[in-house]
Amino acid sequence: MPALTIKNIPDDLYNELKHVAAQHHRSINSEVIMCLKRSLLPKKVSPKDRLSDIRALRAQIIPNRITDEDIEQAINEGRP
Repeated sequence: MPALTIKNIPDDLYNELKHVAAQHHRSINSEVIMCLKRSLLPKKVSPKDRLSDIRALRAQIIPNRITDEDIEQAINEGRP
């Protein structure tokens, strides 16, 4: 299995990594691998879950928030 050496890690970042690793009962190495997996590997989402997320987002949209009059006013304000 390949190995990776990371140099010049800022102290605050290293301390946070060490803290989070301890919270998850992992070694620092295992925590780094988990962080990389979360960041780089695609998350598999079922179509049902994706559709549910889309519907939840769509429910937050306020319809007709911008009126035709608002658009007309913005156009006219931008003209000399």
